Amino acid sequence: MPEIKQLIGGYLLETAPDPADHFHATDLMMLDARDMRVAARVRRPGYAQRYPHQFTIRSAVSSGAQTELSKIVNGNGDWMFYGHSNAAQTGLEAWSLIDLRAFRAGLIRHRANTPNIVMGDQRNADGTRFKWFDMRSFPADPPLVVAKSQ
Repeated sequence: MPEIKQLIGGYLLETAPDPADHFHATDLMMLDARDMRVAARVRRPGYAQRYPHQFTIRSAVSSGAQTELSKIVNGNGDWMFYGHSNAAQTGLEAWSLIDLRAFRAGLIRHRANTPNIVMGDQRNADGTRFKWFDMRSFPADPPLVVAKSQ
């Protein structure tokens, strides 16, 4: 979590305009004037090379409990940090910061049959399921990816 907080912190703040600096003792401002809710997921090593343009969201668990996908589709969350652990599992190898509002907008447009988002379903051995999405297949506007590693 400390590494994730350090990486996304710079995207939550912006330099205040000169009048705010000059008259209101304000140098930095939050990107939005409300709470930003950020989901975080870090995958095990190896997936970044195999699926460099995909992100996954859990869609079912054996207990039937509400999943990340249903929470996000229902309007929860603003951004999702999606990272890949390095081989030593001591830090992050690659990451993307995804705008969940753009994600939801893309799904709505997909339902209207244009454009087509590339996605699929995967089942894990423990009975959980997740949906995978190809970031490149989302509409350009609004942009899905806020930021990503180099």
